[in-house]
Amino acid sequence: METTPTQPLEIPAEAPTHHLHTGRRLRKLLKPDGGRIHIAASPEEHLRLSRTLPNIEPDDNFEVHIHGSVEHLEAVRELHAHHEQRRAHLRNTHGNIYDEFENVKADLDTLADELHQLTDHGISLDANFSKFGYDAHIRTRDPDSSASSFSEHHEKRDWDAERRKGQSIKFWKKPTVRQYWHKGLLWRASEVEEVASFELFIDLLYVGIIAVIGDNAAEDPTGFGFLRFAITFILGWKMWSDLTLIISWFEADDIFQRVQVLFVMICLVGFTLNIVQAFETTYVQLISFYLAQRLFNAVHFIWTGYLLPMVRGYMIMNAIAIVVPAAIWIASIQVDYPNRIALIWIAIFVDIFSVMGVVSLKRWAESERPGFVARYRDWFDFFPAINIEHKTERTNAFVTLVFGYSVVALLFQNKAPFGINAFFGKAVLGLIQAFSFNWLYFEIDSWNLHTHAIRRHFISSMAWMTAHLPFIMGYVLAAASLSRLVLATDCHDANAEDLTEAYISNSQNELPAGLRWFYCAGLGIALLCMTIISLCHVHKEFDGQRISKRYRIPVRIPVAITLILLPLADKLNSLQLISTTTGLVVLVLMVDVYGSTSIYESFWRCTSQGKYRAECPMKKKLVIDAVKTGATIRLDEVQVGDGGEKGFYDII
Repeated sequence: METTPTQPLEIPAEAPTHHLHTGRRLRKLLKPDGGRIHIAASPEEHLRLSRTLPNIEPDDNFEVHIHGSVEHLEAVRELHAHHEQRRAHLRNTHGNIYDEFENVKADLDTLADELHQLTDHGISLDANFSKFGYDAHIRTRDPDSSASSFSEHHEKRDWDAERRKGQSIKFWKKPTVRQYWHKGLLWRASEVEEVASFELFIDLLYVGIIAVIGDNAAEDPTGFGFLRFAITFILGWKMWSDLTLIISWFEADDIFQRVQVLFVMICLVGFTLNIVQAFETTYVQLISFYLAQRLFNAVHFIWTGYLLPMVRGYMIMNAIAIVVPAAIWIASIQVDYPNRIALIWIAIFVDIFSVMGVVSLKRWAESERPGFVARYRDWFDFFPAINIEHKTERTNAFVTLVFGYSVVALLFQNKAPFGINAFFGKAVLGLIQAFSFNWLYFEIDSWNLHTHAIRRHFISSMAWMTAHLPFIMGYVLAAASLSRLVLATDCHDANAEDLTEAYISNSQNELPAGLRWFYCAGLGIALLCMTIISLCHVHKEFDGQRISKRYRIPVRIPVAITLILLPLADKLNSLQLISTTTGLVVLVLMVDVYGSTSIYESFWRCTSQGKYRAECPMKKKLVIDAVKTGATIRLDEVQVGDGGEKGFYDII
């Protein structure tokens, strides 16, 4: 390219050098005459700046305006007109150089937006990095089908016209994959997936299902009763998780989707009505409603694969993973009890771990090793991914239902003139116990997360999802048994005459051994599974933490074992048994709460700046040098093999 000598650009001397920009707002404007305009975010800040600025800027050549005020707007308009004049002056004086500079600036802006997309901000903040942890393999895709650039999302929009624009309801829309994996990258929509209203409606139905399964187990605390509880609960859980998974995978907000959900709810009602006599007379009806929902999902996967070729292979594999155990369930109908038990557990095992098998098959196909599976590598180029926000919120909703059931099961009706008795005491202890479990699950194990189990690794994700099933099963079994222990009359100040007639029939003078095992073993297994769930996450370790996670979590294991073996102390009455278990659970909670406090903070107020400790695969010298120079280090570009070493560093 040839260049010609040019005269240096002449810029008016009164032009301001720069405007101070912090965050999303301009905090200081420079006027053409050299004056300063400070922008206050609130009237309180305006008053503070008016008092402090004369001491900092003694020339008094400044003004203070409140953000959004008439004065602020007028000042911005005047500066905008001034710079428009400067640009016109430059265009008239140096036309060729100005045009070339504008072209270079436009190219740089375009490339900067592309880098913004591909590197530091390839994913919107709605991906909840702060809540679920950073992952360098996540990218944001445009929710619209057309590919638009990053800057197009920030163009001016006619909000007045859009707020008058309604949306029509369609009977059927082509489903859209919400998020998917492709060549090691997770492409997901930038917005957060909200929980639909019909999902909450389904949760109301599951309250009844949990109550029926739990109360039925408490009425028959035997090995056969536990067998019936385990089978029916796992099948109900599988029906719930299937529906949650489909809604998380695909977006099709139409009438047909509501009809599908209604069909699944009808299957759930039919399934629930046949639970009690499932192994006597209603086994065929129970499995029929279960298979109707499962095979309906298989048809849905095949139809979705036909409509969306990009995920066709994965949809076919999921349909096969449903049809194979369905054949085993049909075979179990033809076999009499107890021989059908073997077929039932084989079918349950395939149902639960079929998704894990499909994902493992996908990972095998992606490997470089040749073989039969490698021929179908193209089937797994695209496959739907779990939306972490939706999955965690739906799981939390189900756990909340379980905790709610345990509290409702404690309630009874009193008819004594003074109802502060053993029944009331046991109910209060049960409430403390449920509150402690809720505190541990939601405010200890799910708090201060550095990386969520789903975002951490494939194995931790599978472990997190799998551990929830025995956790919920154990707690439901313990809660159902606790409802009978509360009404037991085997302790002092627990007279059956103090209860209304509806609850007298459920009170017992002697506790069956099976009821003790249901209650204590259920609590112990639930606590063990909560330990596994907590270990699947990576938690932040802040400076001055009294007891770190690695020392707090092991305390739960001996407590859980003690709970499981507590029924061996058969001399304990119902009040003593509930008191002991509640004390052990509260002990675990106290250790976690105490360990989560800081030695640098008082109980009533914070006295130090917050910071946490995270694991970084780099040398400490690199971190110190970056802090001194203000440089940015991308963790996903640091290679451990290039001299890096894993270490824990304080993040302020």
